[in-house]
Amino acid sequence: MAVDNVVGYPFGAQTRNPFNYVKVEQTNRDVSTNWLTANEITEHLNLFDDESQDTYVLSLELATRMAIEDYLGMSIFATSYRVYYGGESLAAAPASLDLPEVSQASVASPNPVTISSVAYWNDSTPSVLTTVSSSQYYYDASGNKIVVAGLPTDINTAMTAPIVVNYTVAANPLAAYPVIKQAALLLLTHFYNNRANATETKLKDIPFGVTTLLRNYKPLVM
Repeated sequence: MAVDNVVGYPFGAQTRNPFNYVKVEQTNRDVSTNWLTANEITEHLNLFDDESQDTYVLSLELATRMAIEDYLGMSIFATSYRVYYGGESLAAAPASLDLPEVSQASVASPNPVTISSVAYWNDSTPSVLTTVSSSQYYYDASGNKIVVAGLPTDINTAMTAPIVVNYTVAANPLAAYPVIKQAALLLLTHFYNNRANATETKLKDIPFGVTTLLRNYKPLVM
């Protein structure tokens, strides 16, 4: 039986486990825009009209926001990625290229994920990436993946991961949820009150702390 017709073949267009990418890199991330406002922070810290620490607390806000994004695997602001795949990803047709970091993408957004390019290194010019026409693939939001109708047969077989996808994940609506912002304020308060290592011994989580507030929004990784 041809692999193209095997239902559930590991690298076919059906949903699979485990995912089939080799590595992923962040290529663009907002590290300057504040998510929590200065008023939200100063009120939570009981600083009131004290503006002398605004620069410092807003720097903590950026660290807090990035920590929340990393913990939940979501983009509070749009974030771009580059993912690499091995040639075995094309063992079936149509082929499927899993996209990491999009399990929390906004289903309300008309474009929760924007595919910038699908490209590959070939055998004849291995130093040059060849871009695939957008008519040859589409984004499947139901599986957070790109379904590729077909790629040329001259993909470089000597490279570990000759197929490359660049994409951007849109800002997530969960960022506006009060429970997410409350968790961020709790974490920021910890950073503010503990400007060095808090302890050299292991402590238990405080009930209804940061992880408890965020747990329901953290995707299950299979």
